[in-house]
Order: sequence, then C-alpha cells, then structure tokens
Amino acid sequence: MQNKHQEHWEDLIITGDLSVLDFFNGDYEVSLKIDGSPAIVYGTNPANGKWFVSTKSAFNKVKIKLCHSHEEIDAHFQGKVADILHACFDYLPRTESIIQCDFICFGDTDSAQPNTITYQFPEVITQKIVVAPHTIWKTDGELKDAYVSGTAPFFVDNDDVKFIQPCVDLIRPEMPQIDVSGVQFLTAKEAAEAKKEINALIRSGEELNWWNLTDILGCKKLAHLYLMMIEIKEDLMDSMIVTDSPRAFIGDEEIVGEGFVLKNDEMIMKLVRREVFSAANFTAQKSW
Repeated sequence: MQNKHQEHWEDLIITGDLSVLDFFNGDYEVSLKIDGSPAIVYGTNPANGKWFVSTKSAFNKVKIKLCHSHEEIDAHFQGKVADILHACFDYLPRTESIIQCDFICFGDTDSAQPNTITYQFPEVITQKIVVAPHTIWKTDGELKDAYVSGTAPFFVDNDDVKFIQPCVDLIRPEMPQIDVSGVQFLTAKEAAEAKKEINALIRSGEELNWWNLTDILGCKKLAHLYLMMIEIKEDLMDSMIVTDSPRAFIGDEEIVGEGFVLKNDEMIMKLVRREVFSAANFTAQKSW
C-alpha cells in the first residue's frame, strides 16, 4: 500500500468511490486512532543497516531527516521535538523493522495532552516515555519510497517504555443497499475543493446539514448520501468495543478516542466524529 493520506469515510463517496460500501465484505483491520504528537518513525535504515529515529520527515522526498546519532538529531531538529527524539533514540527497543508511532508523553505522570485529547492513565507512569505504535513500513530501496505493510506488532512494556496499544472488537456489520442513481459525483479536483469547504464549516463550528452540503457539493442527492454515510459511520463507531486504552477527554467531555482506522490491502480510511474531534483539533494550541 502506498504512502497516502488517510481519507475520512464520508469523503471517499464524493467522487463516487463505492468501494467504501464493499469494504466490510473482505478482510480488514480496525484500530483506535491515538492523538499523539509528534509522529515518530524508528527502526533500522535498510540503506546502511543503522538504527535511526525521525519524525514523518523520514519519508520526505527531498529534505530527508534520518537521525542515526544524537549529533544528527541536533543537526536536524530543535526544541521539544529534539528532546523527544533524543529520548526515543535511547529508549525505544531495537528492531529490524521500520515502525511508526505517536509520542504521548514522558513518564512520571498520570495524564498527558500531546495534542487535542487529554489522556488519563489509571496510575502514574514509571517508564521514561509513552508511545503508541501503529504502523509497519517497508521499502525496496530508500525510505522516501516506503509503503505501509501492516499494523505494528504488539509490544510488551519494559522499564523504559510504556506502549499504548488498545484492542478494538467490532461485530462485522451489514452495509445497507444504497441507490446512487441520479447522484452527480464530483471530479477529483472538485472534490478537493469541496473537502476544503467542509473542513472550513467544521472549523467554524457550523453543523453540517443538507442545505450547506448541497451548496458545497452542488447536488441534493449527493448531500443526502454524504449525510447518510456520516450516520452509518457513527453507528459503526458506536458498535466498537475498546479495551486497554487510557481514558480520553476533550475538555471535560469524556470520549472513546480520536476515532478509528480501518485498513485493508487497498485502502486506509478513518472514522472520526469530525464535529467533535476535528473541530477541537482545528482550534487547539499546538505544543510544537
């Protein structure tokens, strides 16, 4: 699977990509999205066989920032990100694979707010760092050509690292039969602009409804289909059972988490309650 941006479930339908409706007929994986920051990429560089850490800039096409030493971390990064990478370089377990995780926090705390969500742990973390592994990458050449090969393996906590890896159980759903006759789908270029306008509405705190979606999408039936996809998505999210996850809050409101990632051999998509998490994420003060 190529290194592509995860798409929202409902956004996939805008161009008439009906594969989203058949997704659950095949094999797939479901995982809880963890709202960590920054993203950490680490493992063994296949080009030289050396251990490295980095951010998502490990996959840059031009300005690649791979750190095989503390000196290279200081050369490429600064501030809090550099501090985090120094700790990750020292404490993350050595592996021949290439792993991506989200950094949650340093230890000696029972709560953390790495990004938009605040996580509450049942006890004070004694390890040096807390991370949430989620993806294995592979490459037949350089890291800039890496592709997703699967979900990160389960890691056992050690004296230095606590791993956050929630389990998600989902009863295989039956997708409703949806009539798309008469729906005027958008081109890829039109869809990109429509998604920007939808995100702007979410950012402003305005509720997505049939009227404003019809204005954006230009088709009453497509607006209705988009809202139907949101309803199906929220029903799916409500059916998921999450274990081994810290409690999660946006402000004083407790939530299950950021959302879920669904993955098969062809597609990666995310299920997020955008009017809750995405709206908060758009306006959150970033730490770095």
